[in-house]
Amino acid sequence: MATSHDGLRSIGELAEQAGVTVKTVRFYSDGGLLPQASRSAGGHRRYGPDALGRLRLIRSLRALGLPLPEVRRVLDEEDAEDAGTGAGAGAGSALEDAVAGQLRGLGSQLRALRWREAALRLVQECPPGERADRLRLLGAVPGPPSTAPLARFWRGWLPPRMPARPAAAFLEAAVPQPPEDPAPAQVLAFARLNALVRRPCTGGERPQPVAHAIAGAGGSAVLYAGLAEAYELAGVQLRAEREPGPGEALDGFVAAYVSAYGARDTPDFRRVLAGQLAADPRIDRYWELVAEVITPRGGPAEPTPGSAHDWLCAALDGQTAAATA
Repeated sequence: MATSHDGLRSIGELAEQAGVTVKTVRFYSDGGLLPQASRSAGGHRRYGPDALGRLRLIRSLRALGLPLPEVRRVLDEEDAEDAGTGAGAGAGSALEDAVAGQLRGLGSQLRALRWREAALRLVQECPPGERADRLRLLGAVPGPPSTAPLARFWRGWLPPRMPARPAAAFLEAAVPQPPEDPAPAQVLAFARLNALVRRPCTGGERPQPVAHAIAGAGGSAVLYAGLAEAYELAGVQLRAEREPGPGEALDGFVAAYVSAYGARDTPDFRRVLAGQLAADPRIDRYWELVAEVITPRGGPAEPTPGSAHDWLCAALDGQTAAATA
């Protein structure tokens, strides 16, 4: 409560009643967040009846972690509402936006801390002879971990001039996102995946599947769209632990190549396709590590585009072998 006869508070009275230091009040005043009502005859600051509530609001906003520019926007909105110029659908939006931004930032910090904790446990729990290697792997992964090296790897693998939309759809399926609350084993798998894609390719350029050269840029978009559907169907079979065999998934798989090549689905086409796919370069280790990254702790292995592709190739091999016999 103000002690002065004019209802105004001195800077010391305001600081005492708000539970802060005089230096804090002066800081917010000098920054324009806490306007003073007047100056005394001796030049001392005087604050009006609303100053205590405003100072308490500033302290609350700062306690939530809001930076000063955000605090200023919230106060400006409050002032506009009090003046009758800011009421309506947007009232409180500055505070809502600021809180939402803080929550996003805090979520990112928590994910980074969980990742760091799992990485520390990975080092703590490994045998002494393996620590140097694990530290080397972890040191090459930025914190929080980035998927940019994985995306670059696949952009070099995909056909040149492939349309942006199907390329982005493939990258979304092929590039695993780091788990928000990873187990140490998932951190190790992601670090190994990062090292794998950064490793120089032997012989210069990365080998490309024959399918890319045959389909071309435009046909590749058709091919990968069809493969995405076939992989999803094969994933259902993998989760059900069914053996590779004929059915909708295999027919969709073959149809993707038929559409991309402008061919017809015949037994001869399937036989030639099976041989071509068997000769294509493989990156099995990549998909093994992806499965380790995306599989929940203690859960069954999650299908990947790689495991789905292998299931479909096995189904195609079995079908063509049976037809030949």
